[in-house]
Order: sequence, then C-alpha cells, then structure tokens
Amino acid sequence: MFRAECDNYSMESDIPFLGPRHAMELQEFSRKPKRSGSHTLRELLQWVGDTTNDEYSRVLEVHGQAFQHTLVPFTLSFHNLTYSVKNSRKIRPACFSSRSTGSNICEPSSGTVAGNESRMRVLLNDISGEAREGEILAVLGASGSGKSTMIDALANRISRESLKGTISLNGEVLESKLLKVISAYVMQDDLLFPMLTVEETLMFSAEFRLPETMPRSRKRARVQVLIDQLGLRSAAKTIIGDEGHRGVSGGERRRVSIGTDIVHDPILLFLDEPTSGLDSTSAYMVVKVLQRIAQSGSIVIMSIHQPSYRILSLLDRLIVLSRGQTVFSGSPGSIPRFFAEFGNPIPANEDKTEFALDYIRELEGTPGRTKNLVDFNKSWQKIRDPQTIPSNGPKLSLKDAISASISMGKLVSGATNMDSNQSSSFSMFANSFWTEILIIAKRSITNSKRAPELFAVRFGAVLVTGMILATMFRKLDNSPRGIQERIAFFAFAMSTTFYTCAEAIPMFLLQRYIFMRETAYNAYRRSSFVLSHAIISIPSLLILSLTFSATTYWAVGLDGGTSGFLFFFTFMFASFWAGSSFVTFLSGIIFNVMMAYTIVVAILAYFLLFSGFFISRDRIPPYWIWFHYASLVKYPYQGVLQNEFDDATKCFVRGIQVFDGSPLKVVPDKTKLMMLKTMSTTLGMNITGSTCLVTGEDILKQSGVTDLNKWSCLCIIVALGFFFRILFYFALLLGSKNKRR
Repeated sequence: MFRAECDNYSMESDIPFLGPRHAMELQEFSRKPKRSGSHTLRELLQWVGDTTNDEYSRVLEVHGQAFQHTLVPFTLSFHNLTYSVKNSRKIRPACFSSRSTGSNICEPSSGTVAGNESRMRVLLNDISGEAREGEILAVLGASGSGKSTMIDALANRISRESLKGTISLNGEVLESKLLKVISAYVMQDDLLFPMLTVEETLMFSAEFRLPETMPRSRKRARVQVLIDQLGLRSAAKTIIGDEGHRGVSGGERRRVSIGTDIVHDPILLFLDEPTSGLDSTSAYMVVKVLQRIAQSGSIVIMSIHQPSYRILSLLDRLIVLSRGQTVFSGSPGSIPRFFAEFGNPIPANEDKTEFALDYIRELEGTPGRTKNLVDFNKSWQKIRDPQTIPSNGPKLSLKDAISASISMGKLVSGATNMDSNQSSSFSMFANSFWTEILIIAKRSITNSKRAPELFAVRFGAVLVTGMILATMFRKLDNSPRGIQERIAFFAFAMSTTFYTCAEAIPMFLLQRYIFMRETAYNAYRRSSFVLSHAIISIPSLLILSLTFSATTYWAVGLDGGTSGFLFFFTFMFASFWAGSSFVTFLSGIIFNVMMAYTIVVAILAYFLLFSGFFISRDRIPPYWIWFHYASLVKYPYQGVLQNEFDDATKCFVRGIQVFDGSPLKVVPDKTKLMMLKTMSTTLGMNITGSTCLVTGEDILKQSGVTDLNKWSCLCIIVALGFFFRILFYFALLLGSKNKRR
C-alpha cells in the first residue's frame, strides 16, 4: 500500500517537472520493458532527437558473454565503520524536553573515552550496511548523531588512517582515485557563481566533467535534458543570484547544485542534507529529483534531519543513527513493526519518523537504553532481513561492471576500456590542461561582466586616488622642497597600488569554496585554476595601471618624457601584479573575510614602513634589514625613484638653493651669495649662484636606493608576483584536500 501510493504519485509529479511534451514521452517510454528502474541520461538524450554513436549504445562483451545492465547492479557495502576524534574540552551534557513526560532530560557524556587532558570522541561506532543501485539510502538522526560524518566516510572525505572498517563496491574495495571518477558529492551549502544563469552553470559543469572529445552540441543537449530532469526549465535563463541580485529560489538553487555534480551521470551520488533550509514543497521536489537520478542507474546516499511523510515515501532504505551507532536499518515501511517488536509501538495518529526520532532522543537521556536499541536492531536485522542468497549467474568484477555501465551510457568520463588496474584506465580529468584554463577563464569573465560594479569600485578607487595625487602634487619643481614632494608622491603612489588590491579578497574567497567543491572530484586541475586566475587578472591590472599612470605622470610633472612614462607605467603594472598575487596567496590560507582584510592591511603597512621612505636603508637596524628586502613596496618605490633621478647631468640644487631647506631660506639672496663666497674660501673651491650642488645621483644616494638598479627592481617585483602565485598553488594543494583527519 505504502509503495503503491508512492509509485502512483511519482508519475503524476513527473509531469510538472518535464512539461507536457516530455511527460507524454516519459509515459510512452514507461510502457516499454524496463531495465532497472528508470533510464540514463543517454537514453533521455535519444528521446529529444540527439542520435548517439554505436560506441555509446553497445553492450559490453566480457569473456565472450554479453551482459545486460540488469545483470550487473552496483551495491555499495560498508562494514564496521568506526571514526574517533580527539576532544580536549569537557563535554557538557545536553538537555532537552521529553516528548512523553514533558520534563527535561540531560544526556550523559557518553561516546568518549575518559581521560584527564584529552578524550576520544566516537563519531561513528561500528556502522554497517549497504546501498543499492536504483535506490535512495537516507541517513537519519538528530543533530550530532553522525549523519554528515557517515556521508563523509562513504565519500572518502575522511583520512583512511583515521577511518576504520571497509567500504566496497560489488565486493571489491574502492580505490580513492577510482571513487573520485565514478562518484559525486553535493555539499550542504550551495556554492555557485551568482551572476551565471542556471543553464550556463550546468553548461560550464558539462564542459568540465564531460569528455573533451564529445561534441559541444551533445554537451548542450545533455544539459537541456538535465534541466528537464531537475525541473528547472522555467528558471533556465534566470541567474543564480545572491544578496544583491534577485535570482532563483532556494529549492531551485539546491537542484542546480545537484545538477552541477551529476552532469556526468555518476554511479555514486553523496549528498549532505540536500533539503536543509528548504520549505516542505521545495524539499520534496529535491528528493523527487534524487529518486529519478537513482532510478537512472545510480546509488544515491543522503543525510536528512527529519523527512516529511511525502519525502519518506520516496526513500528506499533508512539508517537511523544515535551518537554514531545504528539504531535502525531497513525500509521506511518496516519502522512501525520494528518499534512494535521493541516494545514501544507507534501510535496510529503519529508521524512514524518524527515519533521514532523523538523516542530515540529520549532514550539517549537514559543510560543503557540506547545500547538496548542498538543490540535489538542487530538481532532484528538477522531475523527479519537475512542476507540475500548470491546468484548463480555470471558475476562481473568491478572493472567489468563499470565498463558495462559506461557502455550503457553511464559515467560519461571519457573512459572506454578497463585494464587490470581499476583506476589506471580512467582519465583523472575530462579535459587537457589548456582546455581547462580556457573554460575557467570564460566562466570567470562571464560572471564578472554581469557584476561590473566589482571592478568599477576598484577602478574608481584608483582613479580618485590618482586625481587627488595629481592635484595635490601638481607641477612639482626641481627645488629641494620639490624633491621631497616627489619622493613622498612616489611612496604614496606605490603603496596605493597594493592597498587597492585588497578589495578583491571577498570575491576570491567565494571562488575558493567553489574551487574546493569542484576539484574534490577532479573537475579540473589545481594548476589550471591558478594559471587561469592569473591570466584573467592581467587585463584589469593593465587598465588600472594605465589609468593611474596617465592621471598622475604628466600632471605631477615627472621627468623622462614618453620613455619615462612607459617605465613608470611598467612599474605600476608590476606593483599591481605583485600586490594581486600577494593578496591572492593570503586569501588561499585565510578563510575569514574580516581576518583577511586585517592581516593584509597590517602587512602592507609594514611593507611601507620598511620600504626605505620613512627611514633609509643604511639607517635601518641590522636585525630589521631582512624585512626591508622582504617589503613589496621597496622595489617599485626604488625603481621609480631611479627612473626619476637617474639623469646624472640634471641638477636639482644650484647655488643659493642649498639654503632652502634651512632657516637661512628667509635671508636675502645677496647675503646668501656672500655666504657662498665665504664657504668657497673655506672649502677651497668656487661656489657661485649657478654651481650645481645636488644631482639626481646625490638624491639616490641620500635616499639609500642605490643597492639595486631599476631593471633589477623591476625583475624582482615581477618575480615576486610569480612567487606568490606558486605559493598560492601549494596553499590550494595542501588546504583543499576536503578530508577530515
């Protein structure tokens, strides 16, 4: 009765998802013989008129025998999964209101190994079970019961050194590399580019996950079918949206997140609370989509807090956890019988999952009661759900089963054959290195073009700063005061370039989380992302550099003409490049926006302090001289100073101008000339009103910026930009493994 009700509702609810035309096609196709459940995306593609090649529709021959897909269903088995973490803090007992008595019950701090300074908290304790192709396995439990931990364990997101037990597919232990190829993991948070449409988001995912050899028309057709399968046809042209841009609804956003990970039709699909934060209707629609995915030949494993009656009708198997232990495992329809035999029957007017979870929660407050339920579940499983008797028919190895699945149109990952090694025949990435760079760049540019305000703010900050400096330091002369003002201008200008780079921190942090999700299952290489991120930043840096240089160079009256301007512009670009690389690196190791801002601003202030402007290099204490050479501001500051004052024939202080920087400035010129004559007699040299006393070379020596020439400074600042990009790559490599320890 329960399953029949679910099946009847399934066909009726499919029609709103697919639309009238696809609904009629689905009903027509449903009258044909079924394989196991529903159909793969390859078959759906055939319905919409996309003809496939023979290599996508053949039946694999293994050892001279042809095996249909129905003979090789996948089964994911897990046995005795145990995972513990250190907990140095004392756990306070959690209190809650009892459903039956109305009194407060406090949980004892079980699940830990006693110790004075450190305890081991058991998150998973001897969990066993299996998930089958064509079915949805849901992991239920209260908050802190271990649902997400179990999903992470099955999805290989926990270090194998820490996780005890075995996980196998069709009886063979899964290798980590193979699991990445045949599975997908949908995080609880929807991490998507906000300015891309639903269709574009899925299309970019198809570009990443589908084989490079597959024609773009086939990828587009697959995306169109996937949009129908996810029930997103009406929102296909709508942007994802964020706080500042109206986009799709929460349920649609969640389905898009699922779609980005199933575009390659994986065999295994893991989801961490996909209905979290959704209303009941949206949550049901999401699980309905998951049911279709399972029936297309996938194993779907999800965690869910407390499913509604309608969602429960879509689930095939349940595992209910309590403090990391299994208290129930079976079909949803067997819940009433289970608790009745345990001695606590579910009242007729109660929601069975709600009652079961509340009852389990109450048992947790009584020492020993949860253990009784765990033990009862083990014995109940042996009696009510005996192990299935193995079939005497032909049995395929895992590699042959995967090859057969690929031949039937599943797992479009570019693999067409298998050898003796499970993972060696599968390409780890669907695209080549340079193709990945192009796809990443195209996606970033598309997203940025639809949010021009992000670049506009940065451009405005540079333009306004340049205009202020141009008016403040307008047409500086070559007097001693003018020299000091030029040096101050250079110091402020170079430091400004680095501070404006800090505005890109929030945008990159969003991209970083998307990067972690996508690279977890080999959507693209980390090196491709780093290089693409660097390349697409160059045009904007060129615009900012040119804007600042053109605004200030001639207005301030800097020396050197066109060649001097080009060198000044080059140093501005190199400064923006190094600053952008430095901020990008810090964003790769600091995950909090406010903390990142604080650290970046503080470090840049230290760079300016040790640049040589406030105190020259020869006056810096020896124990701080290393910071002077580590300062990013030092090299562009020193380079533009040398560009301005490297003309040895140009004089900046003549005759009586030597007194301009002292109280003697107010003395009449006639008196100053007499003083020069006296000084000439004393020094034994002729000093007149036109004698050059300070050249550009003298200014450079006084400023302490003669240890490196301007070309060396330029090379160093550019090299530092590349150095921080390399550090950024290693930060992503080490910090994005997506695994618990």
